[in-house]
Formats: sequence, structure tokens, C-alpha cells
Amino acid sequence: MSLHTRSPALLAGRRVAWLATGDALALLVFAAIGRASHGEDAGLGALVQVAETAAPFAIGWFAVAPLAGAFRPDVAGAPRRMLLRTALAWLLAWPVGLGLRALIRQTAIPVSFALVTFGTVLAIMMIWRGAYALLAARRG
Repeated sequence: MSLHTRSPALLAGRRVAWLATGDALALLVFAAIGRASHGEDAGLGALVQVAETAAPFAIGWFAVAPLAGAFRPDVAGAPRRMLLRTALAWLLAWPVGLGLRALIRQTAIPVSFALVTFGTVLAIMMIWRGAYALLAARRG
């Protein structure tokens, strides 16, 4: 096999790795924005705290998104399908993340927090994953 020939399994693995990395970064961005908006440390020096804030949502996302088809090969290069699968996956992962956060913090989840979390993560994921799908579609 030449260096220019890539197996479908290798390409699929790279796609999933890129999407998972981008998704993790998107959830870290969400957590950093949230922490900063509440006057909490959110810079690189607070990466551990930002990661702890993002963790329940990341666990929810990575548990649900594959089952909802957010990493399927036919979605990667199809922007409309990517956005639909991303929205479905977040709709299903969102309550899981909220529930985990409530368990970890031993607190109730205010409706306002739940709604802001839903909208903010959805927007960040749609921008990131939509851009990925557009680039993948261009590459063919």
C-alpha cells in the first residue's frame, strides 16, 4: 500500500479522533465561558477547574453522541446531516450532563442554568461541527 492510499478504517479513526477532540475542546470553551461569566477562574491557569466544570457534560456527550449517530461516516461530510445529528445528540446528552452535575455538586439545577447550558453548548457544537462538515465536504 502506498503512502497516498489510506484504508477506510484509518480514515474513519482519524475522523472520529478529530471530532472527539473538537467536541472536547468545545465543551471546555463552554465551561470557560460559564466560569468567566460568574467571575471564576477560566484561563489556562485554571485548566483543571475548567475541565472539572466541563466533565459532567463531556461524559454525557461522549456516552450519548455515538449512539445518536453523531460520529457516523455519512454525517462527517454532510453539513445538514451533521447539524441534525449534533442537535439530536445534544438534546439527548444535555439531561445526562445536567443530572451528573447535580449528583456531583449535590445541588438542584436551576431552570435558567439548564436553558443557558442547552443553548450555549448547542451553538458551540453546531458552529464547530458545522465547520468540520463543510471542510470535509470540500475535501470530498
